[in-house]
Amino acid sequence: MKRVGKAVTVLVLVLAVLLLGVSVVITYPDEYQLIRQFGEIVRVVETPGVSFKIPFVQNSASVPKELQIYDIPKSDVITKDKKSMIADAFVLWRISDPVLFTRHLNGQVAQAQSRISASVFSSMKSVISNMDQAEIIENRNGKLALDIKENIGDSLDGYGITVLAVETKSLDMPDDNKQAVYDRMISERNNIAASFTAQGNSSAQKIKNDTTKEVSVMKSKAMAEAEKIKAEGEAQYMQILSNAYNDANKADFYNFVRSLDAAKAALKNGDNTLILDKSSPMAQIFYGY
Repeated sequence: MKRVGKAVTVLVLVLAVLLLGVSVVITYPDEYQLIRQFGEIVRVVETPGVSFKIPFVQNSASVPKELQIYDIPKSDVITKDKKSMIADAFVLWRISDPVLFTRHLNGQVAQAQSRISASVFSSMKSVISNMDQAEIIENRNGKLALDIKENIGDSLDGYGITVLAVETKSLDMPDDNKQAVYDRMISERNNIAASFTAQGNSSAQKIKNDTTKEVSVMKSKAMAEAEKIKAEGEAQYMQILSNAYNDANKADFYNFVRSLDAAKAALKNGDNTLILDKSSPMAQIFYGY
């Protein structure tokens, strides 16, 4: 009886362990756990950790929660000016509603990628068809990708999918017409550069002409002002002389000074001999006549 009791106890413990094993649900940070009961989803476990389910009645399945990246196959698109281009892009997406994702896509990432590829291609085709080839090339710095993502809108929300970003790895022309397009773009840029250069030269010449005119006017005004000041100075000088000659004492002094200046002017170039007529005013000053 003791052996039977021990066997029953061991059996109960084994069954308890097995029951506990099929009741425990472990959820990791990068996943959702969907709890199904008779095929219907009754609960979604989003918080990492350990939870429980009803054994043999409920079962669990995981769905990815982390950010997903999908490399879309290359495709041909036509621009507004009817030019063919080859688009190569990738998508960053995640599952936002695991219930919708499971109901409509059977929880299969491959089916989700197929839906994403179709939606992104449709959006890319719509955006690029409204832009010229040159405009597309100029907007490859981020604006084109943003327009494509915005054009997708909420078309994938019904599948429990959220598109976070659409990035174009390359958006190029087929090899057979690539060089011709590049040559045309270079020619257009050269024409624009030549136009800017001509405008710059014209503006520079206008500034130079205006500056020359202003300098000429300023020089004319300065010369006129100088002549005016010179005339005023000479007038004052003549007035001073006139006042000096009106005074007999001052007149003799100025006559003496002017005679000395005249003698000094005559004794230049090493000549130290001054010959005067006795009757000249200068001689009379020197002799005291």
